[in-house]
Amino acid sequence: MMSATERTSKAATPRSRRGRVTISDVSDALGLTKSTVSRALNDYADISEATRLKVRRKADAMGYRPLSQAQAIRTGLSRSLGLVIQQSDHDAHRPFLAEFLAGVSDAASAEGYTLTVASSASEETTLETFRAMLADHKADGFILPRARLDDARIRLLLDEDVPFVLFGRTRDPHGCAWFDIEGEAAIASAVERLVALGHRRIAYLGGFETYTYAWLRERGFRAAMQAAGLSVNEDQVIGNCVTREGGSDAAARILALPDRPTAIVCAVDMAALGVYRAAEKLGLVIGRDLSVIGYDGIPEGDHTDPPLNTFAVDNHYSGARLAALLIRRIRGEDPEALRELASARFLDRGSMGPPTSTDRETAQQRAPQSLTS
Repeated sequence: MMSATERTSKAATPRSRRGRVTISDVSDALGLTKSTVSRALNDYADISEATRLKVRRKADAMGYRPLSQAQAIRTGLSRSLGLVIQQSDHDAHRPFLAEFLAGVSDAASAEGYTLTVASSASEETTLETFRAMLADHKADGFILPRARLDDARIRLLLDEDVPFVLFGRTRDPHGCAWFDIEGEAAIASAVERLVALGHRRIAYLGGFETYTYAWLRERGFRAAMQAAGLSVNEDQVIGNCVTREGGSDAAARILALPDRPTAIVCAVDMAALGVYRAAEKLGLVIGRDLSVIGYDGIPEGDHTDPPLNTFAVDNHYSGARLAALLIRRIRGEDPEALRELASARFLDRGSMGPPTSTDRETAQQRAPQSLTS
Protein backbone atom coordinates (compact mmCIF):
# COMPACT_ATOMS: atom_id res chain seq x y z
CA MET A 1 0.00 0.00 0.00
CA MET A 2 1.37 3.41 -1.00
CA SER A 3 1.61 5.90 1.88
CA ALA A 4 0.12 9.40 1.74
CA THR A 5 3.67 10.80 1.63
CA GLU A 6 4.56 8.57 -1.31
CA ARG A 7 1.38 9.52 -3.17
CA THR A 8 2.06 13.22 -2.62
CA SER A 9 5.63 12.78 -3.80
CA LYS A 10 4.50 10.97 -6.94
CA ALA A 11 1.89 13.61 -7.76
CA ALA A 12 4.50 16.33 -7.34
CA THR A 13 7.06 14.64 -9.57
CA PRO A 14 7.53 16.72 -12.73
CA ARG A 15 6.42 15.27 -16.08
CA SER A 16 9.97 15.28 -17.43
CA ARG A 17 10.90 12.65 -14.84
CA ARG A 18 7.69 10.58 -14.77
CA GLY A 19 6.94 10.46 -18.52
CA ARG A 20 3.61 11.30 -20.14
CA VAL A 21 0.67 12.73 -18.19
CA THR A 22 -2.15 10.19 -17.83
CA ILE A 23 -5.89 10.38 -17.21
CA SER A 24 -5.13 9.29 -13.64
CA ASP A 25 -2.96 12.39 -13.18
CA VAL A 26 -5.76 14.65 -14.45
CA SER A 27 -8.40 12.94 -12.31
CA ASP A 28 -6.19 13.19 -9.20
CA ALA A 29 -5.61 16.89 -9.86
CA LEU A 30 -9.34 17.58 -10.21
CA GLY A 31 -10.62 15.16 -7.57
CA LEU A 32 -12.79 13.42 -10.19
CA THR A 33 -12.99 9.78 -11.15
CA LYS A 34 -11.02 8.53 -14.13
CA SER A 35 -14.29 7.57 -15.79
CA THR A 36 -15.62 11.13 -15.52
CA VAL A 37 -12.40 12.59 -16.88
CA SER A 38 -12.33 10.12 -19.76
CA ARG A 39 -15.94 10.74 -20.68
CA ALA A 40 -15.45 14.52 -20.48
CA LEU A 41 -12.44 14.35 -22.79
CA ASN A 42 -14.42 12.24 -25.27
CA ASP A 43 -17.46 14.57 -25.22
CA TYR A 44 -20.00 12.13 -23.83
CA ALA A 45 -23.49 13.63 -23.65
CA ASP A 46 -23.96 12.69 -19.96
CA ILE A 47 -21.15 15.04 -18.91
CA SER A 48 -22.11 18.68 -18.41
CA GLU A 49 -20.54 21.41 -20.51
CA ALA A 50 -19.04 23.00 -17.37
CA THR A 51 -17.34 19.75 -16.41
CA ARG A 52 -16.07 19.18 -19.95
CA LEU A 53 -14.52 22.65 -20.03
CA LYS A 54 -12.96 22.24 -16.58
CA VAL A 55 -11.45 18.88 -17.49
CA ARG A 56 -10.15 20.07 -20.87
CA ARG A 57 -8.52 23.15 -19.37
CA LYS A 58 -6.80 21.14 -16.67
CA ALA A 59 -5.71 18.48 -19.15
CA ASP A 60 -4.28 21.14 -21.49
CA ALA A 61 -2.52 22.88 -18.61
CA MET A 62 -0.94 19.61 -17.49
CA GLY A 63 0.09 18.66 -21.02
CA TYR A 64 -2.13 15.59 -21.27
CA ARG A 65 -2.34 13.97 -24.72
CA PRO A 66 -4.33 10.78 -25.42
CA LEU A 67 -2.67 7.69 -26.81
CA SER A 68 -4.34 7.72 -30.22
CA GLN A 69 -4.14 3.97 -30.80
CA ALA A 70 -5.71 3.10 -27.46
CA GLN A 71 -8.36 5.76 -27.94
CA ALA A 72 -9.20 4.43 -31.41
CA ILE A 73 -9.73 0.94 -30.01
CA ARG A 74 -11.91 2.25 -27.17
CA THR A 75 -14.08 4.69 -29.13
CA GLY A 76 -13.81 3.50 -32.72
CA LEU A 77 -12.39 6.93 -33.63
CA SER A 78 -8.89 7.81 -34.80
CA ARG A 79 -9.27 11.45 -33.74
CA SER A 80 -7.86 12.44 -37.10
CA LEU A 81 -9.26 14.68 -39.85
CA GLY A 82 -8.62 13.62 -43.43
CA LEU A 83 -7.73 15.74 -46.45
CA VAL A 84 -6.98 14.50 -49.96
CA ILE A 85 -5.14 16.94 -52.24
CA GLN A 86 -5.50 16.38 -55.96
CA GLN A 87 -2.11 17.11 -57.49
CA SER A 88 -3.55 17.77 -60.94
CA ASP A 89 -5.40 20.88 -59.72
CA HIS A 90 -3.91 23.97 -61.29
CA ASP A 91 -3.08 25.54 -57.92
CA ALA A 92 -2.38 22.42 -55.84
CA HIS A 93 1.09 23.68 -54.89
CA ARG A 94 0.41 27.36 -54.44
CA PRO A 95 1.50 29.16 -51.26
CA PHE A 96 -2.06 29.46 -49.95
CA LEU A 97 -2.01 25.70 -49.25
CA ALA A 98 0.53 26.09 -46.44
CA GLU A 99 -1.64 28.73 -44.74
CA PHE A 100 -4.74 26.58 -45.22
CA LEU A 101 -3.11 23.46 -43.76
CA ALA A 102 -1.78 25.44 -40.81
CA GLY A 103 -5.31 26.67 -40.06
CA VAL A 104 -6.73 23.14 -40.21
CA SER A 105 -3.91 21.76 -38.03
CA ASP A 106 -4.16 24.51 -35.41
CA ALA A 107 -7.91 24.09 -34.98
CA ALA A 108 -7.69 20.29 -34.99
CA SER A 109 -4.92 20.28 -32.38
CA ALA A 110 -6.93 22.55 -30.09
CA GLU A 111 -9.60 19.81 -29.96
CA GLY A 112 -7.15 16.92 -29.60
CA TYR A 113 -7.29 15.90 -33.27
CA THR A 114 -4.55 15.43 -35.82
CA LEU A 115 -4.59 16.03 -39.59
CA THR A 116 -3.93 13.21 -42.06
CA VAL A 117 -3.09 14.45 -45.56
CA ALA A 118 -2.98 12.25 -48.64
CA SER A 119 -2.57 13.09 -52.30
CA SER A 120 -3.90 11.72 -55.55
CA ALA A 121 -2.44 12.13 -58.99
CA SER A 122 -5.70 12.80 -60.76
CA GLU A 123 -9.45 13.00 -60.40
CA GLU A 124 -9.68 9.31 -61.35
CA THR A 125 -7.45 8.20 -58.46
CA THR A 126 -9.00 10.49 -55.85
CA LEU A 127 -11.86 8.12 -55.00
CA GLU A 128 -9.39 5.24 -54.70
CA THR A 129 -7.44 7.28 -52.17
CA PHE A 130 -10.58 7.95 -50.15
CA ARG A 131 -11.49 4.25 -50.16
CA ALA A 132 -8.02 3.28 -48.99
CA MET A 133 -8.10 5.79 -46.14
CA LEU A 134 -11.54 4.57 -45.08
CA ALA A 135 -10.44 0.93 -45.16
CA ASP A 136 -7.43 1.74 -42.98
CA HIS A 137 -9.45 3.94 -40.58
CA LYS A 138 -7.07 6.83 -41.24
CA ALA A 139 -9.62 9.55 -40.47
CA ASP A 140 -12.97 10.09 -38.74
CA GLY A 141 -14.12 12.56 -41.37
CA PHE A 142 -12.88 14.56 -44.35
CA ILE A 143 -12.48 18.12 -45.54
CA LEU A 144 -13.31 18.29 -49.26
CA PRO A 145 -11.56 21.24 -50.92
CA ARG A 146 -12.65 22.75 -54.23
CA ALA A 147 -16.27 21.57 -54.25
CA ARG A 148 -17.77 20.56 -57.58
CA LEU A 149 -21.28 21.06 -58.91
CA ASP A 150 -21.52 17.28 -59.31
CA ASP A 151 -19.12 15.77 -56.78
CA ALA A 152 -18.37 12.03 -56.69
CA ARG A 153 -16.56 12.46 -53.35
CA ILE A 154 -19.82 13.60 -51.76
CA ARG A 155 -21.70 10.58 -53.08
CA LEU A 156 -19.02 8.21 -51.79
CA LEU A 157 -18.94 9.65 -48.27
CA LEU A 158 -22.73 9.88 -48.03
CA ASP A 159 -23.00 6.24 -49.10
CA GLU A 160 -20.40 5.24 -46.50
CA ASP A 161 -22.02 7.45 -43.83
CA VAL A 162 -18.71 9.23 -43.21
CA PRO A 163 -18.74 12.83 -41.91
CA PHE A 164 -17.38 15.51 -44.23
CA VAL A 165 -17.41 19.25 -44.74
CA LEU A 166 -17.04 21.06 -48.06
CA PHE A 167 -14.77 23.99 -48.74
CA GLY A 168 -17.33 25.43 -51.12
CA ARG A 169 -20.89 24.58 -52.08
CA THR A 170 -22.49 22.07 -54.41
CA ARG A 171 -25.55 21.81 -56.63
CA ASP A 172 -27.40 19.35 -54.36
CA PRO A 173 -26.89 20.53 -50.77
CA HIS A 174 -28.70 17.59 -49.14
CA GLY A 175 -26.62 16.15 -46.29
CA CYS A 176 -23.78 18.62 -46.81
CA ALA A 177 -21.98 20.83 -44.31
CA TRP A 178 -19.75 23.58 -45.68
CA PHE A 179 -17.63 26.65 -45.21
CA ASP A 180 -17.32 28.95 -48.20
CA ILE A 181 -16.30 32.43 -49.29
CA GLU A 182 -18.97 34.47 -51.05
CA GLY A 183 -17.11 34.70 -54.34
CA GLU A 184 -20.24 35.70 -56.21
CA ALA A 185 -20.60 38.78 -53.98
CA ALA A 186 -16.95 39.69 -54.55
CA ILE A 187 -17.24 39.50 -58.34
CA ALA A 188 -20.47 41.50 -58.23
CA SER A 189 -18.64 44.11 -56.16
CA ALA A 190 -15.88 44.23 -58.77
CA VAL A 191 -18.42 45.07 -61.47
CA GLU A 192 -20.06 47.70 -59.25
CA ARG A 193 -16.69 49.38 -58.62
CA LEU A 194 -15.90 49.49 -62.31
CA VAL A 195 -19.34 50.86 -63.21
CA ALA A 196 -18.90 53.58 -60.58
CA LEU A 197 -15.68 54.62 -62.37
CA GLY A 198 -17.49 54.91 -65.68
CA HIS A 199 -16.84 51.52 -67.31
CA ARG A 200 -19.61 50.13 -69.50
CA ARG A 201 -17.81 47.44 -71.54
CA ILE A 202 -16.69 44.87 -69.01
CA ALA A 203 -15.42 41.39 -69.90
CA TYR A 204 -15.16 38.31 -67.69
CA LEU A 205 -12.69 35.41 -67.51
CA GLY A 206 -14.15 32.53 -65.49
CA GLY A 207 -12.75 29.50 -63.69
CA PHE A 208 -13.02 25.76 -64.29
CA GLU A 209 -16.65 25.20 -65.17
CA THR A 210 -16.98 21.90 -63.26
CA TYR A 211 -16.28 23.67 -59.96
CA THR A 212 -19.03 25.40 -58.02
CA TYR A 213 -16.95 28.52 -57.41
CA ALA A 214 -16.79 29.18 -61.17
CA TRP A 215 -20.55 28.95 -61.55
CA LEU A 216 -21.18 31.20 -58.54
CA ARG A 217 -18.67 33.87 -59.58
CA GLU A 218 -20.01 34.06 -63.12
CA ARG A 219 -23.51 34.33 -61.69
CA GLY A 220 -22.31 37.26 -59.58
CA PHE A 221 -20.85 38.93 -62.67
CA ARG A 222 -24.04 38.57 -64.70
CA ALA A 223 -26.29 39.72 -61.87
CA ALA A 224 -24.22 42.86 -61.31
CA MET A 225 -24.15 43.69 -65.01
CA GLN A 226 -27.92 43.33 -65.18
CA ALA A 227 -28.38 45.46 -62.06
CA ALA A 228 -26.28 48.19 -63.70
CA GLY A 229 -28.39 48.06 -66.86
CA LEU A 230 -25.50 46.73 -68.93
CA SER A 231 -25.67 43.96 -71.50
CA VAL A 232 -23.19 41.09 -71.37
CA ASN A 233 -21.22 40.61 -74.58
CA GLU A 234 -21.02 36.79 -74.76
CA ASP A 235 -17.91 37.02 -76.93
CA GLN A 236 -16.24 38.64 -73.95
CA VAL A 237 -17.12 35.93 -71.41
CA ILE A 238 -14.65 33.03 -71.52
CA GLY A 239 -14.49 30.15 -69.04
CA ASN A 240 -11.77 27.74 -67.91
CA CYS A 241 -9.20 30.52 -67.49
CA VAL A 242 -7.17 29.44 -64.46
CA THR A 243 -3.54 29.88 -65.53
CA ARG A 244 -1.41 32.78 -66.70
CA GLU A 245 -1.29 31.27 -70.17
CA GLY A 246 -5.04 30.73 -70.29
CA GLY A 247 -5.71 34.29 -69.15
CA SER A 248 -3.28 35.69 -71.69
CA ASP A 249 -4.80 33.76 -74.60
CA ALA A 250 -8.38 34.65 -73.64
CA ALA A 251 -7.53 38.33 -73.13
CA ALA A 252 -5.75 38.48 -76.48
CA ARG A 253 -8.91 37.21 -78.20
CA ILE A 254 -11.15 39.64 -76.35
CA LEU A 255 -8.89 42.65 -76.85
CA ALA A 256 -8.72 41.95 -80.60
CA LEU A 257 -12.47 42.49 -80.93
CA PRO A 258 -13.64 45.74 -82.61
CA ASP A 259 -15.58 46.79 -79.50
CA ARG A 260 -13.00 45.70 -76.97
CA PRO A 261 -13.70 46.07 -73.25
CA THR A 262 -12.28 48.79 -71.06
CA ALA A 263 -12.14 46.44 -68.05
CA ILE A 264 -11.75 42.70 -67.41
CA VAL A 265 -12.86 40.90 -64.25
CA CYS A 266 -11.18 37.55 -63.57
CA ALA A 267 -12.38 34.65 -61.42
CA VAL A 268 -8.79 33.87 -60.37
CA ASP A 269 -5.66 35.99 -60.05
CA MET A 270 -3.51 33.82 -62.31
CA ALA A 271 -5.81 34.62 -65.23
CA ALA A 272 -5.57 38.31 -64.34
CA LEU A 273 -1.78 38.10 -64.51
CA GLY A 274 -2.21 36.65 -67.98
CA VAL A 275 -4.29 39.70 -68.92
CA TYR A 276 -1.26 41.84 -68.00
CA ARG A 277 0.82 39.85 -70.49
CA ALA A 278 -1.72 40.27 -73.32
CA ALA A 279 -2.12 43.99 -72.62
CA GLU A 280 1.63 44.53 -72.68
CA LYS A 281 1.89 42.93 -76.12
CA LEU A 282 -0.75 45.38 -77.37
CA GLY A 283 0.91 48.40 -75.77
CA LEU A 284 -1.96 48.91 -73.31
CA VAL A 285 -1.22 50.31 -69.86
CA ILE A 286 -3.01 48.47 -67.05
CA GLY A 287 -4.95 50.88 -64.83
CA ARG A 288 -5.15 53.48 -67.58
CA ASP A 289 -6.05 51.83 -70.90
CA LEU A 290 -7.45 48.67 -69.33
CA SER A 291 -8.67 47.99 -65.79
CA VAL A 292 -8.23 44.52 -64.31
CA ILE A 293 -9.63 42.98 -61.11
CA GLY A 294 -8.82 39.47 -59.91
CA TYR A 295 -9.75 37.16 -57.08
CA ASP A 296 -7.54 35.17 -54.66
CA GLY A 297 -5.03 37.67 -53.29
CA ILE A 298 -1.98 35.65 -54.35
CA PRO A 299 1.44 37.20 -53.53
CA GLU A 300 2.37 37.62 -57.20
CA GLY A 301 -0.42 40.17 -57.60
CA ASP A 302 1.34 42.54 -55.20
CA HIS A 303 4.51 42.53 -57.31
CA THR A 304 3.06 43.30 -60.73
CA ASP A 305 3.28 46.76 -62.31
CA PRO A 306 0.88 48.14 -61.27
CA PRO A 307 -0.13 45.90 -58.33
CA LEU A 308 -3.27 43.91 -59.03
CA ASN A 309 -6.63 44.90 -57.55
CA THR A 310 -8.07 41.69 -56.13
CA PHE A 311 -10.17 40.05 -53.43
CA ALA A 312 -8.11 38.26 -50.78
CA VAL A 313 -9.17 35.23 -48.76
CA ASP A 314 -7.93 34.46 -45.23
CA ASN A 315 -6.80 30.89 -45.89
CA HIS A 316 -5.70 30.21 -42.31
CA TYR A 317 -9.11 31.21 -40.99
CA SER A 318 -10.82 29.13 -43.68
CA GLY A 319 -8.85 26.04 -42.69
CA ALA A 320 -9.60 26.59 -39.01
CA ARG A 321 -13.33 26.96 -39.59
CA LEU A 322 -13.47 23.83 -41.74
CA ALA A 323 -11.72 21.81 -39.04
CA ALA A 324 -14.06 23.14 -36.35
CA LEU A 325 -17.16 22.34 -38.40
CA LEU A 326 -15.90 18.86 -39.26
CA ILE A 327 -15.23 18.02 -35.61
CA ARG A 328 -18.77 19.13 -34.73
CA ARG A 329 -20.06 16.94 -37.57
CA ILE A 330 -18.05 13.96 -36.27
CA ARG A 331 -19.63 14.51 -32.85
CA GLY A 332 -23.05 14.07 -34.40
CA GLU A 333 -24.37 17.53 -35.28
CA ASP A 334 -26.76 17.89 -38.23
CA PRO A 335 -24.68 18.69 -41.35
CA GLU A 336 -27.30 21.07 -42.70
CA ALA A 337 -26.96 23.17 -39.54
CA LEU A 338 -23.20 23.45 -40.15
CA ARG A 339 -22.98 25.95 -42.99
CA GLU A 340 -20.97 29.17 -42.88
CA LEU A 341 -20.19 31.90 -45.41
CA ALA A 342 -17.47 34.53 -45.13
CA SER A 343 -16.49 37.54 -47.24
CA ALA A 344 -13.35 38.17 -49.26
CA ARG A 345 -11.42 41.40 -48.58
CA PHE A 346 -10.90 43.87 -51.44
CA LEU A 347 -7.32 45.02 -52.01
CA ASP A 348 -7.52 48.39 -53.74
CA ARG A 349 -4.22 48.82 -55.55
CA GLY A 350 -3.20 50.11 -58.98
CA SER A 351 -4.83 48.05 -61.73
CA MET A 352 -8.16 49.87 -61.78
CA GLY A 353 -9.05 53.35 -62.98
CA PRO A 354 -11.62 55.24 -65.03
CA PRO A 355 -11.79 54.51 -68.76
CA THR A 356 -9.98 56.91 -71.07
CA SER A 357 -11.99 59.87 -72.31
CA THR A 358 -12.38 58.32 -75.79
CA ASP A 359 -13.63 55.03 -74.38
CA ARG A 360 -15.98 56.86 -72.03
CA GLU A 361 -17.49 58.96 -74.80
CA THR A 362 -18.00 55.89 -77.00
CA ALA A 363 -19.61 53.97 -74.17
CA GLN A 364 -21.91 56.87 -73.29
CA GLN A 365 -23.12 57.12 -76.88
CA ARG A 366 -24.10 53.42 -76.82
CA ALA A 367 -25.36 53.15 -73.24
CA PRO A 368 -29.04 53.30 -72.18
CA GLN A 369 -30.25 56.78 -71.32
CA SER A 370 -30.52 55.84 -67.63
CA LEU A 371 -26.75 55.42 -67.50
CA THR A 372 -25.85 58.66 -69.22
CA SER A 373 -28.25 61.04 -67.57
